[in-house]
Amino acid sequence: MDVQISIPDSVVQAIRLPEQRIEQELRRELAIALYTQDILSFGKARELAEMDKYEFGQLLSTRGVSRHYGFAELEDDLHYARRE
Repeated sequence: MDVQISIPDSVVQAIRLPEQRIEQELRRELAIALYTQDILSFGKARELAEMDKYEFGQLLSTRGVSRHYGFAELEDDLHYARRE
């Protein structure tokens, strides 16, 4: 299921970014907001932001957002690290 959000033209025009960057920046801002509120996991938030793990982690860091790191994330990281 895809969800589309309609944003009024007046709001889009008020965003002080080049037109080609607006969607990308809105996706990132939404991803950060949903991650910060614990609505999305790190993996799903970075997927929404269309960024890899490192890039999204860096983005969170620059925004002063602490990474939510629990047992599930530890298990994922250990599983990833053990793969050869």
